[in-house]
Amino acid sequence: MAINVDTVYKTVLLILNQQQRGYMTPDEFNKVATQVQLNIFEKYEDDLNQQYRMPQNDTEYANRVKNIEDNLQFFQRTGATAYVGPHFTLTPTDIYRLGTVFYNSTELTQYAQRNEVTQLLLSPLTQPTTDFPIYLYENDTLFVYPTTIQTGITISYLKTPADPAWGYGVGTLGQFEYNAGTSTDFELNISEQTNVITRILAYAGIIINDPTIIQSAMQETQLEEQNSKQ
Repeated sequence: MAINVDTVYKTVLLILNQQQRGYMTPDEFNKVATQVQLNIFEKYEDDLNQQYRMPQNDTEYANRVKNIEDNLQFFQRTGATAYVGPHFTLTPTDIYRLGTVFYNSTELTQYAQRNEVTQLLLSPLTQPTTDFPIYLYENDTLFVYPTTIQTGITISYLKTPADPAWGYGVGTLGQFEYNAGTSTDFELNISEQTNVITRILAYAGIIINDPTIIQSAMQETQLEEQNSKQ
């Protein structure tokens, strides 16, 4: 379940207004929300890498690796490619990070750098075959060897998060009114709602030049991160 952008914005405004600390316009909120979502999304990979190196428990809801993977599942996709010799172009336009390359549904496990490809192709013992192909990922294109392979290449990848947006119209009194039809919710798991609100408040403190909001929000964020890694 995704995080409702209207809920987040109204919560942020409520917290700011509760102590008369200022206001955050919809446009300011949308820009900050986009950055916050991207920050949280990018951190998943580092956190996952760290957790893989740590012992995990077998409890159903407290396994940290499983929980991070659950958060990433909103962004996991599969996609096709198109052969435009001598390479394959990636059909999806929302790729954030390439995952696995498949040939006829079989994973290509050998990824090579440009200098390695040259060396592998020169030796009869290491030349790739249709049974053991290799690939090079460069400039958003895939070079698959042997070059006789011109079909059957698919990919898995992480998609780029869609920018959250609190869409609005202007009421008769000049007030901003929420418009669900022009809004885009966060693509993060609902479990991240508190984290999102706290991080947006930190940016709000910068916008309205209130160091107490920044300090409070950052302390909350740091405490949450420390607890998640212990």
